[in-house]
Amino acid sequence: MARVPLLQVNEISLTFGGDPVFDDLSLIVQPGDRLALVGRNGSGKSTLMKVMAGLVEPDRGEIVAGPGISVKYMEQDPDLTGFSTLGDFAIDGLETSEMYRVERAGQGLKFDPARPVGIASGGERRRAALARLMASEPDLMLLDEPTNHLDIEAIGWLESELRATRSGFVLISHDRAFLRALARATLWIDRGIVRRQDKGFDAFEAWRDTTWEEEDTARHKLNRKIKAEARWAVEGISARRKRNQGRVRALHALRAERAAQIKRQGTADMSLEAGSKSGRKVIEARGITKAFGNKTILKPFSLTVKRGDRIALVGPNGVGKTTLLNMLIGKEKPDLGTVTLGSNLTLAIFDQTRAQLDPDATLWDSLTQDPDMRVSGKSDQVMVRGQPRHVVGYLKDFLFDEAQARAPVRSLSGGEKARLLLARILAQTSNLLVLDEPTNDLDVETLDLLQDLISAFEGTVLLVSHDRDFLDRVAVTTIVMEGDGQATVYAGGWSDYQTQKPHIKADEKTPRSKSSLPKPQTKSTVKPGLSFTEKHRLEALPTEIDRLTVEIGKLEELLSDPDLFNREPVKFRKATEALTERQEKLATSEDEWLTLAEKAED
Repeated sequence: MARVPLLQVNEISLTFGGDPVFDDLSLIVQPGDRLALVGRNGSGKSTLMKVMAGLVEPDRGEIVAGPGISVKYMEQDPDLTGFSTLGDFAIDGLETSEMYRVERAGQGLKFDPARPVGIASGGERRRAALARLMASEPDLMLLDEPTNHLDIEAIGWLESELRATRSGFVLISHDRAFLRALARATLWIDRGIVRRQDKGFDAFEAWRDTTWEEEDTARHKLNRKIKAEARWAVEGISARRKRNQGRVRALHALRAERAAQIKRQGTADMSLEAGSKSGRKVIEARGITKAFGNKTILKPFSLTVKRGDRIALVGPNGVGKTTLLNMLIGKEKPDLGTVTLGSNLTLAIFDQTRAQLDPDATLWDSLTQDPDMRVSGKSDQVMVRGQPRHVVGYLKDFLFDEAQARAPVRSLSGGEKARLLLARILAQTSNLLVLDEPTNDLDVETLDLLQDLISAFEGTVLLVSHDRDFLDRVAVTTIVMEGDGQATVYAGGWSDYQTQKPHIKADEKTPRSKSSLPKPQTKSTVKPGLSFTEKHRLEALPTEIDRLTVEIGKLEELLSDPDLFNREPVKFRKATEALTERQEKLATSEDEWLTLAEKAED
């Protein structure tokens, strides 16, 4: 029997006032699909996902969900209007018996349900939206960059949850390790065309490169044919005008075919040059400490950074990685201890908040108004590693077109803002490169190039990142901050740290936090002593037990038919499997109810 698709995209076309984003695009998402949606920044990944979610209407074509299928989209910028707290937003639309899922997701994703909406950051809002989606358990989840603003622990939790879910999902992410762990098939969007390969993300790059090689070969053959036909036309068409108009028309058709081909977006022309050599000892930190109020950020810590080191700082959000980074480069003073910077240091800093970019300034002004980049007296030129360049030409190196040069920074996507900030940083010569979350929003190709630049850089690199694959490719030393004020130095990248770290049980490492989700209005007589999740679970279990009991009764009645096996063997097998499953669930639910009821009476 053919499976009923979760979602079908049928021959959609979409244009935003210029070249088509998609033209006659079709795809199918089947039950159990775990799809990575990949492509260059600006290729239309997020737009396609919004079309699939019904948030963007295509110019032509249709989106059809299967009967009874629920499709949920994780908003990049969720609308929290009308909600007081993040928890109010996250539990909206859930049944009372389902609210415990939000608390569980909140703990895994590390967001505070009591956080007022008015002061919540963009990252906190996104985590609340992700918790809401996970708690609703739809048939199909559409996840657009879910790992942005998550630390490595939260990414690991999300990875585990998605690996265990029965829902299908389509996933956009720049995190290679995340994609490799989860994707069973890949949707590749390239110049308005979506191709599917039923292999995991590990196979994507070889597939992409082979496709492009075949395309280049076909284009080369076409160009040779056009050249040969054009030579014939110039040399002999006058003598054969009447007999060979068909061949002339064929030449025009070949040229039209070539003109219709959409040129692939190139790779950013980025280069990184070290300035004059720093001293051999770049940073010497001895016994430095830091605390904010009663919270200890860093216990006595010592580190020597030598020229050419590539050091990564990792740990949960809020643990103090950026604070330690700022102390090491002299931007922030330690409470105790000393930091000595080496001689002849020139810094270039990539700020994770993009604070160096004025959202109201144009891309042009972002480069020409920087005193370190400006060419004296020439507002149309920038100084790039000691050489004057026209601002538009330099922007094109980073894949911006001329029309964007006068556009405001606020109009850029996250990936474009990252590229613009890289354009500012890479225009400088430096020997100490400080990168705080540089990988956010960059596509795979740009990440590859950035990795190559860092690997070839002759200076010193300090790096903060949650991208495990990027850490493995770049870092030669990793400083791990666990949140207890302790910073531990390990040799190698993330995977090396994983093999070296002491074994710590998960429940010892991440104790449960007290819930602050909004309490629903109920008439429960449950006594104190249970957590918020346990209270709601205890209230929900009787209904669940009753439902399972009714389902078991119906299945037993069906199987009591002595002729069912011979008459409908497939139905008999499915009913038997369903009965066994529900009996196991009933036994588990009854044991859980007894345990919680006893705890409530203590």
